[in-house]
Amino acid sequence: MTIVTEPQSWVLIGIFATIMLGGLTLSTNLIMRTVTASISGVEGRLEGKIDGLRAEMNARFDAMGTRIDHLDRDISALRRRVWGEPSGE
Repeated sequence: MTIVTEPQSWVLIGIFATIMLGGLTLSTNLIMRTVTASISGVEGRLEGKIDGLRAEMNARFDAMGTRIDHLDRDISALRRRVWGEPSGE
């Protein structure tokens, strides 16, 4: 029968603690890398969708600006016709 002395017990406890702490550190690093990569992917897709939405909204605002310009021209023509003001053309 083998007898384990007190210093040997502390060495075994230290080795066990080191292995457990190293495994926990390794697991944490791998999980953090995976989460970071996933978040980066989602961020890239979201940025692409936001850019697409921005382009669509800018196109719609430009179209509304054109419509308002045409409406302003039409109202000016009606105003000249109704009140008989000379055309500035």
